[in-house]
Amino acid sequence: MTLKQERMDQILLREISRILQFELKNPKLGFVTVTDVQCTRDMSQAKVYVSFLGKQERNDAGMKILRQSKGFIKSILAKNVKAYKIPDLIFVQDKTLEKSRRIENILDDISRTRKPEDEAETDAPVSENEE
Repeated sequence: MTLKQERMDQILLREISRILQFELKNPKLGFVTVTDVQCTRDMSQAKVYVSFLGKQERNDAGMKILRQSKGFIKSILAKNVKAYKIPDLIFVQDKTLEKSRRIENILDDISRTRKPEDEAETDAPVSENEE
């Protein structure tokens, strides 16, 4: 990734976050966080990764609103960002938080099933010969 891409990614992340928080007035959107932005090499497209707080139905509704508001968001970006061309925005739901929760639950289940075995071994009296 080039320095120009990284800089554009960070600018878009900051500006899109600000637009969603202060300028997009849609109560159905809910609480949305822009987690990452990745521009293509030619800067023609930008994948905007977003996460929502709430249930999947609300997430789907939020994604629909973002897709419908893409033109509005892009027009504000064009006013605020000094760039030759503003990339086409592609909103993608970021599932890393959901995946990390699932992994944590699996690890918790594993640790719960192992604890009784581990406690049985540590509760055994230590003989003087083993010390």
